[in-house]
Amino acid sequence: MDPRLAGRTARLLEPLHALGYFAPEVETEVTGVGVRKGRATYFASRAAAMGRVGAGPVAATFYVFNPSLVAHFIPAAWEAASPEDVVAARYRGVSAALARLLGEDALVSGEVAEAADLARTASDGCTVAGRPLYAAHADLPWPDEPHMVLFHALTLLREHRGDGHVAALIGADLSGIEALVTHTATGRGFTQPAAQATRAWSDEEWSATVAGLAERGVMTSDGLLTEGGVALRKAIERRTEESAFGPWEHLGEAGTSRLTELCRPLVTTALTNGAFPAGVFA
Repeated sequence: MDPRLAGRTARLLEPLHALGYFAPEVETEVTGVGVRKGRATYFASRAAAMGRVGAGPVAATFYVFNPSLVAHFIPAAWEAASPEDVVAARYRGVSAALARLLGEDALVSGEVAEAADLARTASDGCTVAGRPLYAAHADLPWPDEPHMVLFHALTLLREHRGDGHVAALIGADLSGIEALVTHTATGRGFTQPAAQATRAWSDEEWSATVAGLAERGVMTSDGLLTEGGVALRKAIERRTEESAFGPWEHLGEAGTSRLTELCRPLVTTALTNGAFPAGVFA
């Protein structure tokens, strides 16, 4: 099987998982059980599968966020609502969001049921070792409804890939902020202002990181990747793809192609119906 097909499939499917972080239905449900409105809902809903953990494990697994930002919301979220209630609220919210974005009829269609089966089969090829955020979500019970089986399977695949990406960053000796600085320097969609605003790194921290990477020969002093920096980022992406290949190999080329065929119109419909703010997954 061509690894490039696996990578293309993972990128295509990403919006069907990520919409849960932007859907107002999720925020309504999660705040309804007591979590603060705003960024707290993101940290709580994504981390809740790990249980009543402190800010340290969340910052470790989320990696590129400023730990001080994480500590602002975790563990305070667990004082407001139990992780179990947050998980349940998240899934209720996602179900409602999918109904709005895709339509009730689509959720009970044969295509969604088939896609759910294929995605679940792919997720059976994920591995637990060294992948804490994936492992936490893999311990959750499977939903019953096909559209939520699809969402859960895609969440497992996304967190499995994400854990592998963190491992690749650590192997490349890049801290969370160094990962962000070098990623934005590639020019591939994520800008410095967006990275700083959403991950809470100050101008001073960003500038100091650029200077440190320049000393290592990864970047120039004005924030451009050197030849070595470009090679480093390519190596990280290659290693991420390699470590995420197992589930797609397990599903097989025919199954992966069929999942792509089934989900492409779902992604298009979700995007058309406003699943994300302007500029996200454009």
